[in-house]
Amino acid sequence: MMLELSDPTAAPTYAPTRFQRFLESLVFDPRDVVFVRLWLKSLLLVAPVIGLTYAYFSWWLAPFVFAFQVAWMAPPVILMLHNTMHRPFFKRWRLMDRVVPYSMSALFGIPTGYMEHHVAMHHMENNLRGDLSSTMRYDRDNFLHWLHYTARFLLLVVFELTAYLVKRGKAPLAIRAVASDLVHLLGMAALCFVHWQATVVCFIVPYVVVRLAMMAGNWGQHAFIDPSRPGDSYVNSITCINAAYNQRCFNDGYHIGHHVKQNRHWTEMPRDFLDNLERYRKEGCIVFRGLDFFFVSLLLWTRQYRFLASRFVRLPGDERSDDEIVALLRFRTRAIADDVPEGVVLNA
Repeated sequence: MMLELSDPTAAPTYAPTRFQRFLESLVFDPRDVVFVRLWLKSLLLVAPVIGLTYAYFSWWLAPFVFAFQVAWMAPPVILMLHNTMHRPFFKRWRLMDRVVPYSMSALFGIPTGYMEHHVAMHHMENNLRGDLSSTMRYDRDNFLHWLHYTARFLLLVVFELTAYLVKRGKAPLAIRAVASDLVHLLGMAALCFVHWQATVVCFIVPYVVVRLAMMAGNWGQHAFIDPSRPGDSYVNSITCINAAYNQRCFNDGYHIGHHVKQNRHWTEMPRDFLDNLERYRKEGCIVFRGLDFFFVSLLLWTRQYRFLASRFVRLPGDERSDDEIVALLRFRTRAIADDVPEGVVLNA
């Protein structure tokens, strides 16, 4: 049976207005105009909501502000930033390459050192020992292990990332990451003197929740690792297809393809997956349908291996039973000892 995908394979199209042509003139790739529009939409919608929250604060409205700002608007914005940090974005007004992420960090609580952590560290280390967000040492179906993993990130990431970048001759990146986060924290502290309740709802809660969500997502992305090849992107990452998450968040579910080639455009992810089904099967890739990384993490914490097996995608030629898939998934979530040799396996 042919595998069919429902995930987007093209960027949204817009009427060829003068405004659209202007936006296209700003970016390297016309497909990325969707990101410029999302940035403008975020400013025009979320900033007024925050302003109204300060002007007419009520605890009764706080859940609705959270639902709109963090639960609805933040996920695609985070993945917008993820995509634009991996590929050239603005060809004019290059300062916008900093304005866009910092303004979105301020509105949604996204880490200001996201790029330094993700591109300069995570992709370099590929979830191995040197990766400060590595899941390798933990049982990925143990919620207490995730709590330890997340607490370490929240409490130590500033110090560990600084040390990592300085050690590798990237001190300017370390300074930028630390300084920007300090400004972020000082800004929230100052706003507490203006209206501490509104600041908690609009800035402090997003600052914490977005970090928790990003760590839960990374946990699911790198939950199933082949202990014999922990540095191989085909077997230390997973892919999630045909998920509503991919529709909203620019095919972020194709995490294997992203780690194999980190600057691949999001619209090209589904085709790359279909073109390489045979390799995915031979490599032993973990692919789920109808799930996102956060749901994968939740299912692991509750050890719903049968449900995970029911969403496991059997690639052409794979005739394993559900029991065999469950055994595979359990095996691939076990903690891996620290004596695994370092070094990233480069896939091509």
